[in-house]
Order: sequence, then structure tokens, then C-alpha cells
Amino acid sequence: MEFELWWLLGIPLFFSLGWIAARVDIRELLSESRSLPRGYFKGLNFLLNDEPDKAVDAFIEIVKLDPETTEMYFALGNLFRRRGETERAIRVHQNLLSRADLPIEQNLQARYELGQDYLKAGLLDRAEETYKSLLDSQYEVQARRALLEIFQREKEWPRAIEAARALQESGAGGRQREIAQFYCELAQDALVHTHPDAALPLLEQALAVDRNNVRATILSGDALLAKGDVEAALLTWRRVEQQSVPHVALVAQRLMDGYRQVGRPQEGVNLLKACLAEASSIDLLEEVFKAVLELDGVEAARQLLLEELRRTPTLLGLDKLLEARLIDANPEHVQELAMVKGLLHGYTQKLARYQCAHCGFKARQFYWQCPGCSEWDSYPPRRTEELNVMN
Repeated sequence: MEFELWWLLGIPLFFSLGWIAARVDIRELLSESRSLPRGYFKGLNFLLNDEPDKAVDAFIEIVKLDPETTEMYFALGNLFRRRGETERAIRVHQNLLSRADLPIEQNLQARYELGQDYLKAGLLDRAEETYKSLLDSQYEVQARRALLEIFQREKEWPRAIEAARALQESGAGGRQREIAQFYCELAQDALVHTHPDAALPLLEQALAVDRNNVRATILSGDALLAKGDVEAALLTWRRVEQQSVPHVALVAQRLMDGYRQVGRPQEGVNLLKACLAEASSIDLLEEVFKAVLELDGVEAARQLLLEELRRTPTLLGLDKLLEARLIDANPEHVQELAMVKGLLHGYTQKLARYQCAHCGFKARQFYWQCPGCSEWDSYPPRRTEELNVMN
């Protein structure tokens, strides 16, 4: 292919066309920027400089000067809500909804934002009413999620079950885990008020929804024990092993107490030892240690702790070993051992926490619903130190 000299003439032509196009774009951009209020750029500058208070004041001025600026209303309302000024956010969105000429799309958006304001402010009745008005709109899924959150906050478990099922049917994903937990909450309440016969059918429904729900199995055993049927309670609690061996630690004390009541403590020890061999747990180790100490003596209990420490070395396990050493320690060494154990125990208390896998919230006791993020079944049944050793 030969080079033609006239091709060079095209270079200035293309350069000129590009320059003209750039000028057109710049003019359009300048024209659009001139149409924006000066307060917009002031507010934007304040935000970029991390001065949200001044930014809010600037945006308020824009809304005062141009009440038709609906997008600015939404931005302003969201800013107020994020800063915790829910009363001002509510007023902004209510003012927007009071406009008769507001298009339907923006009316729905304003209602949704107002529901968020009410929810953040803890005005749950108003939030519920607002979200219900959105159930037949494009915000249906978001509204149903919010309603589910409201019913959980109010501990209205039958309504929470209904809301979770409606959300499931709307195509927002499975909610079996939460529904089973709501049935467990109802059953727990029945057991607190000594109504085991009312609790059992609720727990059957929980297991029908989620057959691997450990909490429902544990509570079923509790209900049977409350009725006086220890053998049936033991059989039920033993099903936890089939659902999740690590969760046996949560029911270990119940199992040992039950086997003691029916006169077969050694059977309970053997069961817990087998679970401990399969899934190491400091809580389970503690129950086995106490049972072995009671049945077989100090040396057998100490040997158990040594074997477990070799398999899973933890400071929590060492703390238990020092406790065993103190039981029959030489009087000359008791004071020294007690001092070491005291120092170690003070440190291990920081490690003896359960930790939410969803938000990281730590707690001394095991929760089925995280107090930090409200997620269900987010706590592994092991202490934080054990989780770190495993990882």
C-alpha cells in the first residue's frame, strides 16, 4: 500500500473537527452549570472539605430559593437522617408529600424516605403505616423488609412470621431460618410461662420449616423435661449431635443433669467425650471435666485436660488444668499456683467470648440473635480463642 501525500491534508481537518466538538461540549457544560444555584456548589465544596454542617445550611438555602427542586429535598432529607436529625428529615419529606403537583414516582420515593425517617426515629407505628401504603408499588420488597424489621423490634412474632412468608413469596429469597427462630421465640415465651404443651406444637412447626434448627431441638427437650419426661428429653437433646456436633456444647449441661437423674451418668460422660473428640470445645470440655472429676477422680480429670491441651492448645484449657492442679496440690505450692491461675484467669476472661460472624459483636453469653446487628444464628458455638486457634 503506497503512501499518498494528500492524506496529510486530513490531519488538520480531523484536528479541527475534534476542537469544534470539544468547544460544543464545554459550552454545554458551562450552560448547565450556570443553571445550577450557587448554593449547590457551596454545599458541594463544604462536603468535599468534610464540613457537613455548613453543607446542610447551603442546601437549605437552595430549597428556600427554589422550592421546586425535589432532588435537593431528597438529598437534604437523607443528610438529616444520616446525622441523626430525624425530626428535620421527617419535616423535609412531609413538606415534599404535601405538594399536590408531585409526580407519582417522586411521591412513592418520598413516602419510602419518610418511612426510613420514622424507623430511624423509633416511631414504629408511623413507619408501619407508611410502609404498608407502599406494598402495591415498586417499593414493595423494601417495604416488606422494613415491616419484618419492625415486627421483630416489637417482638410481634406471629406478625413477623406472616411478614417473612410474604417477603419470601415476593421473590426476595428464602426466610426459613428466621421463620423457625420466630416460632422458637413463641415457644420460649410459652416455656417461661410454664406452658410446655403450648410450646411443643410451635417447636414442631419450627423444625418443619428448618429441620436443622438446633434451638428448636434444645427447646423441645426443655419442654419435655418440664412435663417430667426425662428420657424423652434426653433423646431429643441427643439429636443436636446429628444437627451440629459443635452445638452439643450448648446442651452438654442439660445432658449430664438428665443422665444423673436417670442414674446413668457414665453414659452421659461417654457421649460427651465422643463429641469432644469430634469437635473440640472449651465449654464441652468443662462439662466433661466436672463429670470425670465426679466419677473417676482428680487424676482422670487431669489426664483428660492434658490430652485435650495437646490436641488443641488454648489458654482457656490451661486455666482449667491449673484448676485441676490446685485440687490436690502440695500445700507449699498452692499459693503460687493460685496466683498464676488468678492472673491467667483474668486474661482468659477476655478470650471467653462468643463472637458474631456477621458484625463481630462479642458477648459473654451465647445469643441466637446478635444484639449488635440483629442477625439470626450468627454466633458460632465456640469461644473467640478457639476460633482463632482453628483459623
